Amino acid sequence: MRKEEAVAALGQRSLLLPGWVRAALAANDRLKLYLSLLQEAARHAAEPQAVGTDWSAEFVRAGVRETGWLQELVRSAYFDDGVLMLRHLDRWSEVVAADLQTMARPVCESAQAAPAELVARRDAWLEFLRGLDPQEGLEPEQLAALTHGERERGDSLHLLVMDLHKALNVLAREIATEELDGAHVWGLAPEDRSLVRAFMRGLRRTAPLKFSHPGLDTAATRDGPRLLIQNDIGTNDVHVLVVTVEEWEIRLTYSDLHRGRFRFFQRLLEEIGFTWTVQTSAAGSGLNEGRPYVVGEAVFRGQDRAALEAALEALGAKIVFVIDWNRARKRLQQFVGKEEARDLLYRAAKEECGHMGWLLAGGERLVFSAMQSVDGEAFRIGERLDEVLGPQAASEYLFALMRVSTRILLERQPPDLVADEARILLARLLRQRTFELDLLAEHAAYTHAIAREVCAALEEADPATLEAQGQRGKQWEREADHLLMQARERAEQHARWQPLVRLMEHADDVADALEEALFLHTLLFVEPLAGLSPGAREPLIRLADTTLAAIQDLVRAVEIARSMSVQGEAEDGDAFLQTLWRILRAERLCDQLAREAYRAIVATMAGTPTGAQIAGQMASAVEKASDGLLAVGYALRQRVMARTGVTS
Repeated sequence: MRKEEAVAALGQRSLLLPGWVRAALAANDRLKLYLSLLQEAARHAAEPQAVGTDWSAEFVRAGVRETGWLQELVRSAYFDDGVLMLRHLDRWSEVVAADLQTMARPVCESAQAAPAELVARRDAWLEFLRGLDPQEGLEPEQLAALTHGERERGDSLHLLVMDLHKALNVLAREIATEELDGAHVWGLAPEDRSLVRAFMRGLRRTAPLKFSHPGLDTAATRDGPRLLIQNDIGTNDVHVLVVTVEEWEIRLTYSDLHRGRFRFFQRLLEEIGFTWTVQTSAAGSGLNEGRPYVVGEAVFRGQDRAALEAALEALGAKIVFVIDWNRARKRLQQFVGKEEARDLLYRAAKEECGHMGWLLAGGERLVFSAMQSVDGEAFRIGERLDEVLGPQAASEYLFALMRVSTRILLERQPPDLVADEARILLARLLRQRTFELDLLAEHAAYTHAIAREVCAALEEADPATLEAQGQRGKQWEREADHLLMQARERAEQHARWQPLVRLMEHADDVADALEEALFLHTLLFVEPLAGLSPGAREPLIRLADTTLAAIQDLVRAVEIARSMSVQGEAEDGDAFLQTLWRILRAERLCDQLAREAYRAIVATMAGTPTGAQIAGQMASAVEKASDGLLAVGYALRQRVMARTGVTS
């Protein structure tokens, strides 16, 4: 009854009656079994040596899974001075009371006038069951009142179950349902049918992506001026979606116990034109074990019927992607960050490949197996995929694996084929990309930021901004140092990272030199100094600008190198070599510009020896950065040529 309780909590009781009747008929089977077991317990207590009845088939037919305590209830029964003593009598009365409520609900709580006599009898027997005490057992009169079937002896629980069953059969005939494109419908108006079909068209388009997972059962009916559509999504008790359509408006109520999955579904629906108006936390004693869950409402307003049908179709197609969403998110987070995992699931939903195929094909085991088999130098046990490949490449690999898993399972090919594809995809990715250079690219970005700050300081020469410029430069230099330390740590574990360490050490020399130049510039404004002379500032600006341009070329060269492979395009190789050639020419030009700066400093700042000395050191630091760039360029060229065979 939990799904029905959830729908009732969402305020749409008109959808409940067929579900209530189905649940009531199942409860009827269990109640008859529980009463038979009580009679069997009494027989066992009277004749302990008699051979007991095998109830296993009845348990299966009634859908009773926890049978141990029921079998013990029978085996442990005995009479004490005529009183039937039963272990688990309290548990027996609890499940009987729950099923009695379930069985009576369609008859006693439906929109039709409830029979007062059945309501009174139900309430009386619920009170009777609550009053049973396992310490006191069952008096003979109580046992008879529960189990006898003779009306002349007065009412009994057995008789009430029989009468409720008759009423249920009548009610079931009155609400006989039709199946419309897979939806259970009743009481529809003619204009409702195309709307239900539109919803089911979207649902059926993506429903195969849930594979064998239960869920997506849909019911629809008319409630006064509104069409109501309900989808139970999955097996969770509060995971329910109810849609109302009235005139040109679709209003959706959705409940979910996972706030993250709720936000994911919000995002999916916003893209198709729904606006969320309500989001609250709710709780119910019979739902989600009393824990809070999230309830939200979204609205779509269409201009015509075609817009309504399109929105309902798009909505139906999105529902499958929330099934087992949280399980997939947790498994993906073993390889990428939380946001990356959510973005992956969103992309899988948007491109309609989903995540269930990946989960069913092995999920995280696929990835771990591929990591261990493709390259022992690349991966070590305990390492995350994104730590080795980088977040973007790791996400791309996982998405490709999710897509291929879905395709293979939908084609009913062997699941082992997915494991082979996982290894092939990862091996191909490792051949195509040099992931070690991701750190160098990030390092180059920080170096570029420091160089821009040096140029800005020389251009503006504003004493008011000096301290802030120096702080920014120092922070960026520390971030660059941290990246070098990461490279060294990885090199201790993997030999393939060792060449990168040497390359990044050259790059770090560039960042250090530029940060020193920025610091020296701040010293030029410490009293009694008043900064650079105009004559000295101009060649220093040209020197800094040329170094900045060379760093921009380094950033370009690293980006090209990151994606070059053995089968790389010739144009990529040419662009890479041309970029490195510009870095070489920039270093030669910087040598010349540094000498011009020294001459200008001597000629225009002779009156301030300390300032001239600091300015000379600044020019030397920038020129040192250009030397470091040349070393980085040569090391990068050697690495790329060794990997790809690029020739000049």
